Amino acid sequence: MEIKIIIPSPLRNFTNGERSVNIELDEHSSILDSINKLNDIYTGISAKIIDENNSLHNFVNIFMDGEDVRYIEGVDTKLIANCEISIVPAVAGGFK
Repeated sequence: MEIKIIIPSPLRNFTNGERSVNIELDEHSSILDSINKLNDIYTGISAKIIDENNSLHNFVNIFMDGEDVRYIEGVDTKLIANCEISIVPAVAGGFK
């Protein structure tokens, strides 16, 4: 299945300025799988999104089709075909 990941301005240096990236994943993939696949394409980007325990950094939010994944199953949230994933730095913090 294909999903679209919206890249925030602070991370576009990893994606050569791309505002969004379409990636192909299998039908049983999770948010974490999408971050890892994104990192396979753009090395180093995952360290800005997740920590060494594969948890979201405190000042990073991820939304799937407008819903905050922290209130679903976090990074274990299963993806929906053709969904849109938005990576959003929190107002109080941001990417380190």
